Amino acid sequence: MSQSMQASSSLPSRDAYDVVVIGAGPSGTATAAVCARKGLSVLLAERQQSPSFKIGESLMPETYSAFEAMGVLDKVKEDGFTEKHSVQFYAKSGKASMPFYFDSEKDPSDERAVDSARTWQVRRADFDDLLFRHCADVGAETLRGISARELLQDDTGQVVGLKLRAGEQSCEVRCKVVVDATGQTSLIGRKLDLPKVDYNLHHASIFTHFRGAWRDSGRDEGATLILHTEEGKSWFWYIPLPDDIVSVGVVGGIDYLVKDREGRPHETFFEEVGRCAEIERRLEGAVQCRPVQVLKDFSYRHEQIAGNGWVAVGDAYSFIDPVYSSGVFLGLHGGVMAAEAVADGIARDDLSGEQLGSFKPRLSAGVDAIRRLVEVFYSDDFSIGRFLKKYPHHQGDVTGILIGDVFERDFEQLFSDMATMQMQEAETKPLSLSEIAVARQG
Repeated sequence: MSQSMQASSSLPSRDAYDVVVIGAGPSGTATAAVCARKGLSVLLAERQQSPSFKIGESLMPETYSAFEAMGVLDKVKEDGFTEKHSVQFYAKSGKASMPFYFDSEKDPSDERAVDSARTWQVRRADFDDLLFRHCADVGAETLRGISARELLQDDTGQVVGLKLRAGEQSCEVRCKVVVDATGQTSLIGRKLDLPKVDYNLHHASIFTHFRGAWRDSGRDEGATLILHTEEGKSWFWYIPLPDDIVSVGVVGGIDYLVKDREGRPHETFFEEVGRCAEIERRLEGAVQCRPVQVLKDFSYRHEQIAGNGWVAVGDAYSFIDPVYSSGVFLGLHGGVMAAEAVADGIARDDLSGEQLGSFKPRLSAGVDAIRRLVEVFYSDDFSIGRFLKKYPHHQGDVTGILIGDVFERDFEQLFSDMATMQMQEAETKPLSLSEIAVARQG
């Protein structure tokens, strides 16, 4: 029996490990798998007894290299997830852009490049369970139904372990490094009172699943669609999943989508569906098969990614608005980067925050590129389609961000040209009646 099939709510088999990872989402499993493959003793502890429903179902193509580092790529390929080859945007008018095909910038003679230009749409419970079970296969001890209650620190403040609880049982486990992958609740962020930086993207999402919704055909069947509503105050994601399921969610400002509404989330969701003709068309005849759920306030980062004896990964460190499906991508790559820093630090007996967080500049470069494109997406009346007509040489840069090729490329000229176009359009935009009235009063 693999370690992932151990009885729920059992305590760890040892009282000390090289690495203890708390949280078994994509970032936690990436860290655990890579550390285990490097020969470290690893405990992966997950609070939930079984994998649960989550959004974050659409993967970016560059997750491919993270799967390679984890040794899980073949399992992902074989698991029957929906293949995704592109993303397509719909304007407020309902007009569709040309699809952004992920292989458009790839050399067709490069077999790996072509293979890595597709990715998958996943049901997160199945996907997360696959990654969890894989960690056991590569040597990590994996436990469900066990939660971290307190940090153990020595006289210098260095983190040296955790107090864990499973049901009515509890124990202390020592380790060289604690990896916090507990998501937005961020155990270490709360216990050490780490300051947060707000990205000022105060949005909410309301989402559900449908069976029997319209899908495109052929290569486009698994495409992610991003669709604006007619007034541009919200947008929808449309993600085709396995088993004839489509994930549909609407995102908008909290004031617009939550605070200013009298109805319940279910009513708000279908009111917004009525403001997007393409979503209405695709959902005609479909059957809703999950209750509507709501998430809000999900764009931030902690100022600190690591300290002596600990490192944070995934949402425990940072999260950006879901428009470009970057959450799982950044979680996986951050986990791989953290594992490499941890393994190197343990080998050199350097468990300092500087060493364990040495990957932060590289990860931050990718986070920043995606964040800046998110900000452009939310800019009033700015169209990426119009931008690429004027600056066609930036097609590869935009596609690069959409596929996740963000850690080594320089995007400064892209964002400089976007800022220039925004300024030019603002200067030529006619004044509204209210703006004219204000100008006259001045």
